[in-house]
Amino acid sequence: MTESADPRDATPVTPFTLSRTFDAPRDQVWRAFTELAQLEKWWGPKGFAIRSARLDLRPGGMFVYAMEAGGQTMWGRFVYREIDAPSRMVFVNSFSDPQGGLTRAPFADAWPMEILNTWTFTQSDGKTTLDIQGVPLNANAVETAVFLAGFPSMRMGFGGTLDQLAAHLAAQA
Repeated sequence: MTESADPRDATPVTPFTLSRTFDAPRDQVWRAFTELAQLEKWWGPKGFAIRSARLDLRPGGMFVYAMEAGGQTMWGRFVYREIDAPSRMVFVNSFSDPQGGLTRAPFADAWPMEILNTWTFTQSDGKTTLDIQGVPLNANAVETAVFLAGFPSMRMGFGGTLDQLAAHLAAQA
């Protein structure tokens, strides 16, 4: 277990983790995460389509996107902290308004406002493994509990998203 990313909160937080291996070289997988034209083709849970997006890939820059399904639109953003191409990116993920302003999750008022993500990309034998780790930032005890309870849903959502990435990568081969 790791400590909360907020030093004011001494509550231990188990990070959300997920690992997925893709049958593609690391540079190709990295580009899928860092080129807007590619992100627009696969990013988001199954059933959602990117309706609008913009990307400023640099520390302090943002990826702001709208996902739409069944007439429902959800906005999200990544605020990049570190970019170490092609091996690691660190960013804060949250829900947002169309301008990229921070908002609450549309599905749960007690969902943490921000999640600190560290994603690493390693290559072996021409395949790339993506390791995802996320912890809530500045979350209170209720938000932390909701985050921990959300792991199964997050695994499903990321699983579907990464399935779409695998198909996107395969189509490029």
